[in-house]
Amino acid sequence: MHIFLDSSPLGVLSHPSQSAEVVGITAWAVSCLAAGHLLYIPEVIDYEVRRELIRAKKEKGIAKLDSLKLTLHYLPLTTQTMLAAADLWAQARSTGLPTGDPKRLDIDVILAAQALSLDIPNDEVVIATSNVGHLARFTTADLWTNIHP
Repeated sequence: MHIFLDSSPLGVLSHPSQSAEVVGITAWAVSCLAAGHLLYIPEVIDYEVRRELIRAKKEKGIAKLDSLKLTLHYLPLTTQTMLAAADLWAQARSTGLPTGDPKRLDIDVILAAQALSLDIPNDEVVIATSNVGHLARFTTADLWTNIHP
């Protein structure tokens, strides 16, 4: 299974505390890796999490986010991914099912395009998210708690 992390699970994973939520998602990620699943940090999601950590001057969170990139698969943005994201955005708008304000950068479609960019069969891809509705229009998405290693 190829599991792409959205900002909510990645934000919790990069939190330096030992809260029950952080311990739980960390154990889940370790179990996923042990089961042979691949966990991805899409560049657009790294950006979304990192910008807030920088704004809030959360040095430990930034360091933890950086360390996750050594363990998990970092997926950089490419021109092809951005072209595919523009196409997904236009399709969603044309069908009357936008995922956000038309004047805002739509990170959901960029994330979906990144998940689709690896040309992996749909039944082997899932985006771990807290925003299933928007992402499920483009590819498989579920809450991380529903994704079993």
